[in-house]
Amino acid sequence: MNAFIDAYRDRFGVAPICQALQVAPSTYYAARSRPPAARAVRDERLKTEISRIYQDNYYCYGVRKIYHQLRREGRPVARCTIARLMGELGITGLVRGKPRRTTITGDQSERPADLVRRDFHAPAPNRLWVADLTYIRTWSGWVYAAFVIDVYSRMVVGWQTTTHLRTDLALDALEMAIWRRGRDGGADLSELVHHSDRGVQYLSIRYTERLADTGAVASVGSRGDSYDNALAESFNGLFKAELIRRYGPWKGLDDVELATLEYLDWYNHRRLHTACGDIPPAEYEAIYYRHQQAAVTAAETK
Repeated sequence: MNAFIDAYRDRFGVAPICQALQVAPSTYYAARSRPPAARAVRDERLKTEISRIYQDNYYCYGVRKIYHQLRREGRPVARCTIARLMGELGITGLVRGKPRRTTITGDQSERPADLVRRDFHAPAPNRLWVADLTYIRTWSGWVYAAFVIDVYSRMVVGWQTTTHLRTDLALDALEMAIWRRGRDGGADLSELVHHSDRGVQYLSIRYTERLADTGAVASVGSRGDSYDNALAESFNGLFKAELIRRYGPWKGLDDVELATLEYLDWYNHRRLHTACGDIPPAEYEAIYYRHQQAAVTAAETK
């Protein structure tokens, strides 16, 4: 009622509007002079925090992730309250589209077996990696991106972008993953299973030989079945939905590469991930290594 009177008071006057609404003008003026309720003040503060989190996370967080982020910041708020305030702000979580495949199936008669069988779980980092390619439309032509993901934490450990689909694209992403894991922790990859689809890039001699050099075992899904590499396909869909489709159009390789670098830094270090208990992948791995170190220290002191 007050909002209606405020909207039309300059045109019709307060008294005539109140008479038409059968409300005493004193009631309107009393409501106007009354200080805002505690809930209204709290809602305005929460709206500011919700907007900040939404903007800082690629405008893609929905109710659940904003709820967990507020809890991480020491501000527990009911999910229904967040949903109500997001509705008032006119913001919603990202809705993902359907993924599309880009790799071309290889024609080799002998291929690695499927060692994963759609069980995308790992007991520790560097036990299972998944890899896949995706494409980005730009003004200067198609750009292709390759990613290597550690299943334990969902961290992207290797990536590359180019304007071609040759083996070098996938191989450079693999080389980054091997270098990064060796740099960060001197990881032993002898227990690693590397899983991909049957794209020619992943079945090439150079790629399989590089995996063998590290001691990793190759695993390949069945022909034409995206569910056999569902975790990598899911990341590609997330990457396209959260970054590529929302912030295009893209001019060419350079701006896609820079945007991907910034996105993956956010994805690995700040984005809350359901599979990690709603904490970022890097934090999830750090907790694992702290527990491992504590166990080793305890064993040495016995």
